[in-house]
Amino acid sequence: MTDGLAHLDRGACLDQVVAWGLDAVEFGTGGWSSAPHLDLQRLLRDADERKRLVTEVSDRGLTISALNASGNQLHPGPSGAEDRATVADTLELAAVLGVRTVVLMSGLPAGPGDNHPNWITSSWPPEALEILEWQWSERLVPYWRELVVRAHGLGVRLCIEQHGSQCVYNTESFLRLRRAVAAEVGEAVASVLGVNFDPSHLWWMGGSAVDAIGALGESIFHVHAKDTRIEEKSRRDGLLDTNPVTPVGDRAWNYVRVGEGRSAEEWSGIVAALREVGYDGVLSIENEDHSLPAIGAIADSIATLRAALG
Repeated sequence: MTDGLAHLDRGACLDQVVAWGLDAVEFGTGGWSSAPHLDLQRLLRDADERKRLVTEVSDRGLTISALNASGNQLHPGPSGAEDRATVADTLELAAVLGVRTVVLMSGLPAGPGDNHPNWITSSWPPEALEILEWQWSERLVPYWRELVVRAHGLGVRLCIEQHGSQCVYNTESFLRLRRAVAAEVGEAVASVLGVNFDPSHLWWMGGSAVDAIGALGESIFHVHAKDTRIEEKSRRDGLLDTNPVTPVGDRAWNYVRVGEGRSAEEWSGIVAALREVGYDGVLSIENEDHSLPAIGAIADSIATLRAALG
C-alpha cells in the first residue's frame, strides 16, 4: 500500500518496492488517502497519463494489486458526496486500467434526523437497534445494491475492509450485507462483493484472525498485512480508545509493523488459514506504525511475512 511511502514521489516509491523484492503495489485514489502517487481525475481524462502509470509499474516488474478508495461515502455531509464520487471514479479507472480489485469501506451514515455518522455497537438502549435498522434499510443496503450492480458491469471486484466506525466492521456485519445485496440483485451479480481482510482491526476488537478467515472463506478477495499491539493500558481501560493515534504511549492499543503485535508463528497460522480457504492473492503491507520511520517499519514487516510464508 503505497500510502506508507507518501514521502517519496511515485518513481522513488516504486524503486523502493523493487529494492525490497516485492511484486505488487496498491494505490490510494482519494477519500481518506491523500493519493500521493495517483491523480485520479487526470488519469481518467488522459490516456497518455494512464499509459505512463502502467509503464512505470510494469517496466519494474510490478503489478497493481488494487486501487483503494476508502472513505465514508455514506456521510450525510458534503464529504459523503465527495467520497461517493471518488468511489465511482475509482471503479471507472480500475476498469480502464484492467485492475480487477477496488478496496473500500462500507460507509457509516447518520441516524434518522441526525447530521453526524453514528456507529452503533450495542443493542442497548432500545433506540440503538432502531437507529441501526434505519441505517441499514435506508442507507447502507440501497447504496451497496447499486454499487455492486455497477461494479459487476465493469468487471471489478469490491473489497470491503471491515473497520471500526463503519457499518461493516466484522465478519457478521459483512455476511449480513452480502446476503441483503444478493437477495436483491442475485448471487451472480453479488459475487463481485467480497472482503479486504485486515486482521489488525479485528484484533483491537478482541477477535481471532484465523477464525474470521475460516468464516469468510472465498469472500476474501484481498488482504492487508497490518498488526496491532495490545498495550498494558488496556488492562485498566479496556480496548475502546478515543485517544489520538499519537503519542502511542497514551493508547490501549496501537497499529504496528507486522510481527510487533503478533508473533511470526501467529502470522504463519494466518497464512496457512488463508491458503486453506483458497486465497492466493497478495499480502499488501499497510504501514501505520507511528513509532519509527516508514522504511524501517515496512522492512521489518517484510521480514516477518517472508518467515511466515516459509
